[in-house]
Amino acid sequence: MPDLILRSSTGAVTTLTLNRPEKRNALNVELLEQLVAAVESAGCDSTQRILVLRGAGSVFCSGLDLAEATEPDRALRSAESVGHALRAIATTRLMTIAAVQGAAIAGGAGLMSACDFAVATTDAKFGYPEIRRGLVPALIMTFLRRQLRERDARELLLLGKLIDARRALEIGLLNRVAPDEAALETEVRTIISSLLQGAPEALAETKQLLADLWPSPLARDFDAAHAFHVAARKSSEAAEGIAAFLEKRAPNWTK
Repeated sequence: MPDLILRSSTGAVTTLTLNRPEKRNALNVELLEQLVAAVESAGCDSTQRILVLRGAGSVFCSGLDLAEATEPDRALRSAESVGHALRAIATTRLMTIAAVQGAAIAGGAGLMSACDFAVATTDAKFGYPEIRRGLVPALIMTFLRRQLRERDARELLLLGKLIDARRALEIGLLNRVAPDEAALETEVRTIISSLLQGAPEALAETKQLLADLWPSPLARDFDAAHAFHVAARKSSEAAEGIAAFLEKRAPNWTK
């Protein structure tokens, strides 16, 4: 099996790179399963404190591999794998940073949203176009509801339109915006430097408490959202929306 996740470590920092650039790092089952394994492995390494998530090539991640989602024997496994990956990133004890170039769309924007920090280049685009594919952005919603104002979350999720990095920064989807990839590296290093000045256990406990202090814990919301996610993936609207996307045509939403 090819290495769809590249892993490197420098000091207390692990970098995981989505490595499917020829497919704009689209999330297929193997990539997602390798990502979960890599996140869990880094989390179990007591020498590691920070995880940086990147994408190889010109795009961070274009989202779910929709061609795979049409295969009956792969669709459920794909749905489960997305959930496992988002949960692994969101709940790891490591401090997580998404470094985004090009675009983070749908599930790719979900991976970014699951991280503690998100930084991007000014030319990057972001969006959650699931509703245009007949899908429900349920899993992603568990993060966006915690990060964005209600109006901004509704605009992103119900319109399904792409926004630029400046708008993403304005609404709180990003922590930092950099003019180019060199400056992006500087922003990532600055965050890493600040994090390493904090006590490891205090950081991990603060991260956990931030998740637990919500009226509804992340784990409970995630389980509820997962049920919506799986049901939507099996719907006739999803079948039509995905087919239309792959065939490069407008979907027919008539009953």
